[in-house]
Formats: sequence, structure tokens, C-alpha cells
Amino acid sequence: MVSFTIPPDIREDRRKVSEFMNEHVYANEAALTREDDAAEALMKELQAKVKAMGMWAPFIGPEAGGSGRGFLPYAYINEIIGRSPFAQRVFGCQAPDTGNSEILLLYGTPEQKERWLMPLVAGEMRSFFSMTEPEVSGADPTGLQTRAVRDGDEWVINGHKWFSSSALESNFGIVMANTDPEAQAHRRFSMIIVPTETPGVDIARAVPVMGHTGRGWTTHCEIYYRDVRVPVTNTLGNVGDGFVIAQKRLGPGRIHHCMRWLGQMQRAFEMMCSYALKRHAFGGPLADKQTVQNWIADSVAEIQAARLLTLHAAHKIDEGLDPRVEISIIKFFGAKVLHDVIDRAIQVHGALGVTEDTPLSSMYRNARGARILDGPDEVHRMVVARRVLRVFREGAVWQFE
Repeated sequence: MVSFTIPPDIREDRRKVSEFMNEHVYANEAALTREDDAAEALMKELQAKVKAMGMWAPFIGPEAGGSGRGFLPYAYINEIIGRSPFAQRVFGCQAPDTGNSEILLLYGTPEQKERWLMPLVAGEMRSFFSMTEPEVSGADPTGLQTRAVRDGDEWVINGHKWFSSSALESNFGIVMANTDPEAQAHRRFSMIIVPTETPGVDIARAVPVMGHTGRGWTTHCEIYYRDVRVPVTNTLGNVGDGFVIAQKRLGPGRIHHCMRWLGQMQRAFEMMCSYALKRHAFGGPLADKQTVQNWIADSVAEIQAARLLTLHAAHKIDEGLDPRVEISIIKFFGAKVLHDVIDRAIQVHGALGVTEDTPLSSMYRNARGARILDGPDEVHRMVVARRVLRVFREGAVWQFE
């Protein structure tokens, strides 16, 4: 039986992160929300403080410039970092840079690591991941239409992407493009590093999402690639490895999201309970009402279930086991719990809950996207069901761990 007892050293790290969040992050959320020059300067100040305390980039190990010690220790820390939408960047563990760093570490050449990985992990660069296209389903990447044609020692890239998150003011992107239309479906694509300033890279707009356009890191961009030329040496891994690399990137990326969602759930839950105790209606506190008590009980059970599922998936990754089913489970289950807990917290707060006077409104908008990003719920349910049924077709039964 796996033990999820938090080791003393990780418990101490959690204490340090919690103290930093209380002192520096929550108090500055309003200023960071403005996303202006002052907010960016404040972000740099907070990042410097994190580096000074030795907690920078906990998602990746010291060999890449981070402070990470594995997925399970990161999960314990990230559920605290995840309580604020700004903290992941404060601690140097923000998407999409985390996923890009991980695949650069796994597949990058020594030159690519020196030029792109090390500055990215150090926070000296920002990046984006350019895979999703508006013309085809993001749930089926075999249909992507962006093409990269080899011309001597260069790739010539043409295509149309969107939801290339964080592209504005970034230094480079990793673009998934079709490099061999005649190959087997999962060998048609390659990952190519494209500096943002390369001629032909046209960031057409930051796509407004749930009323938020963002700036820099918080943008989701539509990009046209028009005869973009980059060296063939910018290929990440081998030609045709794009699909494999994408799966290597998206699996850990999904669990990173789920870790942060735990923090969002817990913060919303705490707000719900605290407000239910102090808000009075019909002769007593809301906490005395059976419906509110049911919401609290359901939330406790669901948060704990999501937490244990996430920790179990992190454990399997650290043990070198196949975590695909576990990651798909926590992706759709965690997204639902995130939404439901925040929704209940808003309901307890009443009209206050839909204002910008509490974090709940923005938390709710972000939570809705959780059921779509990195694969919609329906695809992850399909993955789980197919894996389970395959076991039964082979004459066995599904073993719960």
C-alpha cells in the first residue's frame, strides 16, 4: 500500500511556501491582476525572493536549474502554489514553460539545452507551445494541418494556430507541424523550435477568453506562420517524433494542472466554510442550514478523492510506471470537482460571489476551461473506458490499486 504521509523535509518546504504565499502573494494579487508595467516589475521582485529562498522551479531537477525532487514532492508543494493564479509564475513553474522545459530536457540536443532550456528554467526567457488549430479538432492531433517542408538545411513552416498560450512577449515557441504527410498518422509530425522574432511569425491577436484578453504570459494567441524559415537543427528529437513528444509533454502537464487545481479547490472551500459561519439568514448562520452542510460534506469528500487520485498518479510517474489511465481519471474528475466546489462557494456567498471583490469569480471562469484544455473530459473518459474494457476482453478483470 502506498503511503502518502508527507516526509519532514517536504513538510518544511510546504511551510516555507505557505508563509511566502501569506506574506507576499495573496496581499499582491490585486496589483498583479492589473497586468501593467508595475505588475510585471512586482512579479520580478517576487521571483527574486523565491530564488533567494532556494525554492525556484520546483517542477524540474537541479540538472536543469530547478529545485525539484520528483513528481510526488512537487504535488505536495504545488497544491499550495496553486491557491493563487499568479503563484506558479512567482515560483517559476508556470505553464507552458514547464512542459516545454521538460521536453527540452528529454529530447533536446546539448546546444538546444544551452540556448533554450537553461534560460527558460532560469526565468530569463518565456515560451509558448503551438499545437492547437482552429480548423481541426484539438482532441485529434493527427488532423493538424500546419506544414513544415524541408528546403536544404531549413524548415519552411506554413500554418494557422490558436490557443498558443503565452506567445505575446515570448522568446520562442515549440511548433507541432506535419513534416511527412505520407507517413503513418502518428509519424507525420515533428516538433520544431521557432524563435518568436523569426520573419513570418504573425501573432495576429490575443484571443479573449471568458472576457479576459491578458498580457504576455496570460494570453492565448492566434498565430499565422507564413513561410517561416528555421534551421533543421531546431528540430526537437527526431523527425516524426512529434506525436510521441506531445504525449510526453501533455501527460505531466495535465498532472501539473491537477496539482494546482487542488489548491484552488481548497481555497474556495475555506472561503465557503468561513463565510457560512459568519453570514446569517433566517435566524442563524448559513452553516446551520442542511443544504449548506451537504455542500460542505460533498466538497470534503470530493477534494480528498481528487487529492489522493493526484498523489497516486504522481507516485506512479516517480516509480516509472505507466500513469496514462490515472492521469486521464484525475483530469476529468479533478476538473469537475474544481468547478463544483467553486460553484458551491459562490452560491454560499450569494451576490458577493459573482463580483470581483473575492477571487471566486475569476476562479470560476478559469475552472470552466479546465474541462477542455489538455484534452476534453469526453476524450479522457473514453481513454479510461477503453483501457478498462481491453482488460476484460483479454479475460481478466480491472485491478484497483
